[in-house]
Amino acid sequence: MTTPSPDLSRLTINRDVPARGVRRALRTSIVIAAVAVVLVAAALWVLGRGGAPVVRVATAVVVGGGGSASSGVVANGYVVARTQASVSAKLPGRLAYLGVAEGSHVTEGQVIARLDNADYTAAVGQAEATLASEQASLIETEADRDELEREAHRARDVRAQNANLIAQQDVELADSKAAQGVARAQAQQARVRAAEAALAVARANLDNTLIHAPFTGTVLRKDAEVGEVVAPSVGGGLTRGAVVTMADLATLEVEVDVNEAYIARIEAGAPARITLDAYPDTSFRGAVRLVVPTADRQKATVQVKVSILDHDRRILPEMGARVEFLESKRQAAGPAPRPRVSVPAEAVHADGAQTLVWLVRDGRLERRTVDAGPASGGLREVRSGLAGGEVLLLSGVAEPVEGMKVRVKP
Repeated sequence: MTTPSPDLSRLTINRDVPARGVRRALRTSIVIAAVAVVLVAAALWVLGRGGAPVVRVATAVVVGGGGSASSGVVANGYVVARTQASVSAKLPGRLAYLGVAEGSHVTEGQVIARLDNADYTAAVGQAEATLASEQASLIETEADRDELEREAHRARDVRAQNANLIAQQDVELADSKAAQGVARAQAQQARVRAAEAALAVARANLDNTLIHAPFTGTVLRKDAEVGEVVAPSVGGGLTRGAVVTMADLATLEVEVDVNEAYIARIEAGAPARITLDAYPDTSFRGAVRLVVPTADRQKATVQVKVSILDHDRRILPEMGARVEFLESKRQAAGPAPRPRVSVPAEAVHADGAQTLVWLVRDGRLERRTVDAGPASGGLREVRSGLAGGEVLLLSGVAEPVEGMKVRVKP
């Protein structure tokens, strides 16, 4: 029997058709290459058209000179009430009544709260009874005094008419009893005055349980509630000090700290322009009321108090405010001051002993060394190096470099 020969044609390798794994690797390489080309193109587009960092800028402003009404001094502060008080009770006790709330308008002398006063009411009743008893005793004592004085007078008259009718010793005894009656009456009068004083104290204590408004104003805050224990001074625990905090909103003013380098430009009575942080688009008229005659050595500032001339219900205590001091009539009548350039404080940088700013010109940064004064109200005066109108870099670049390309934020 003949054995069939094996078919070796299946073992032949076709060199013209690539293997399956090679085809898969080829497709993967093509996809990766395409993605890389896209990423490189995108990066080139970003660097070529939008790679410049976006920055915030500000313009250097010229103040003073040229008839400008501004003195070039700006300061930040807070609205405060010149007349403000934390109203507390004169006696310790539990608050039994509170008749006001935040925003309540009260008049001077109005009862705004009351302490539990049952014991003080009883003390007044006891003092009144004691006074009535002492007054009755005084009437009795004065009657005895008058009777003893009449008897002494009769004894002297009888002795004067006939010495044999009454002995001298009896006359002297009658005079002694009359003097004792006068002394007892005087002592009783003193006890009556003491009872009257005790009654006055009891009534004063009772009246002190009523808490009155010390002036006409508005309640800003309730510091205690009904049922809490209040005292003239805080003793810790659940004891409250003040019952309410109130202020006269007609006396609102702004307190600002002005750098002492600029305080010579401010004088009492000078006009000012006040802008509240809550209403940045609205300004209010003001006038310098007081330049406090002392400086803060830690902050190198002088406190200035500016009265608010435009009374507005929107102005509230503790609001943040910005004050721009204007030239006074005396300053306006004098020679025109030299123009001054003012820039935001954040635009000025320190480089050793020098101060510098970064200008933005034609989309690129330019370094400029300047002579800048101290900060005041978020601004700094530039004494030299700028003419005004320059565009300055504020933020957007961590490490500015000369000639760096930037884009200005709209």
